Amino acid sequence: MKFTDVSLFTAMMAMLGSFMALSSNSLSAQEYGPRMRSAAWGLQVGELETGPLNAITDVEGVLVGHTTRIEGEHIRTGVTAILPHSGNLFRDKVPAAIHCYNGFGKLAGYLQVRELGNIEAPIVLTNTLNVGTAVDAVVKYVLSSDGNESVRSVNAVVGETNDGFLNDIRGQHVTGQDVEQAIRSAVSGPVQEGTVGAGTGTMAFGYKGGIGTASRLTPAIDGKQYTVGVLVQTNFGRSLVINGIPFAREQGDTGQLHPEFQAEVEEGSCMIVIATDAPLCARNLERLARRSFTGMGRTTTVMTNGSGDFAIAFSTAYNIPHDGLHMPDNWPPLLSNNAMNGLFRSVEEATQEAIYNSLLMATPLTGHGGRRGEAIPVENWPGF
Repeated sequence: MKFTDVSLFTAMMAMLGSFMALSSNSLSAQEYGPRMRSAAWGLQVGELETGPLNAITDVEGVLVGHTTRIEGEHIRTGVTAILPHSGNLFRDKVPAAIHCYNGFGKLAGYLQVRELGNIEAPIVLTNTLNVGTAVDAVVKYVLSSDGNESVRSVNAVVGETNDGFLNDIRGQHVTGQDVEQAIRSAVSGPVQEGTVGAGTGTMAFGYKGGIGTASRLTPAIDGKQYTVGVLVQTNFGRSLVINGIPFAREQGDTGQLHPEFQAEVEEGSCMIVIATDAPLCARNLERLARRSFTGMGRTTTVMTNGSGDFAIAFSTAYNIPHDGLHMPDNWPPLLSNNAMNGLFRSVEEATQEAIYNSLLMATPLTGHGGRRGEAIPVENWPGF
C-alpha cells in the first residue's frame, strides 16, 4: 500500500468517517473491512494534484451537511445539502449551470438555473419520492432567513436518486426537519462519505454506493491555480471499471453481483455537484458540468435508459446580487473559452475519484425487505 502525506491525511479522515458511520448505523467492525478512500489504498486517479482535503470543500466557502435516517428495518435514507457560501444565497446568488446527461430523473429548479444562470438557495440531494418535501423545506428555509422578509419566489434546486432497493421509499420518510437539519449543519472541512445523507440507501455497481467527493487543482491558468471540487450521490451502474480495469472480471464475477437486484442494478442515477473558485460565466459552467460525465464514463461500461444523471456546477469567484439593474464593477475578469482545458481535466479526474470514494467509503447495510447492500470487497484486489 502506497502513502503520501496527503493520502495519509485522507486515510486518517476516512477512519474517522468510518467510526462516525459505525456509531450512527449500529454496525459491528467485523461486518466489513477497513473503509478507506482511493488515495489511502494507493489508487491514483489521473495526474493532477488534489486539494488539501481532496473534497468539494477545498473550494473556499463551500459547506456540506448531512441528515442520515437509519431506523428500524425499513428506513434507510437521508439528505445531503451543499451550500456555495455561508451568507444569504438569495441576496448573493452564485453563477451556476446544470447539464442533463440522461433525463430519467426529477431535478427540481433546473429550468430557472438554465434560464438565468444562477443558484439562489442551498442545493439539496435526497431520494426520488421526497423531492417535493425537500423543495418545500428549502423554500421555507429561504423565506425564514433574515433579509428575505419580502421574498415571494424561490427557486429550490433539489436532486435525487432512487434508494428504493434498501429503503422503504414509498413511505416518504424524509421530513422537512431533516432537510433543514442538513442545511443548518453544513460545515467546511472534511466531508463524511459513503453510507450517509442522501447516499444512505443507494447502491452502485451492485455494491453499496453513497456519497463521495474529491478535488483537483488546475494547471496554472495565466499564472493562477484554481480548485475544482466534486460531490456525487451514486446509485447507478453494473460493470465497474477502476482505472481501466473491469472490477468484476478481476474478481472472477460474472458481473451480476446480487441476483435479487435483477434489472434494478442496470438502472439508477448519479447526481454530480461541482464547485470551483474559477471565475466562469454560466455558459462555461455548463461546459464544465458536461465534462464531468467523461469522468463518470471512466467508471462503468453501462449507462442506461433508466438513469437520471445530472451535473450541477457553480462558481464561488463572484456573487450576483438580487437587487439592482447592473452587475457589480468589482467582478473578477471571467476566464475565456481558451482557459477551459485545465478545468475540464480537473472535473473529469475529480468526478471519477469521487465515484470511487463513494464505494470505498460505504459501509454495508441491510434494509427494506431484508435486502442487503454489501461493501465493495477490495482488500485482495490486484489493482490496490
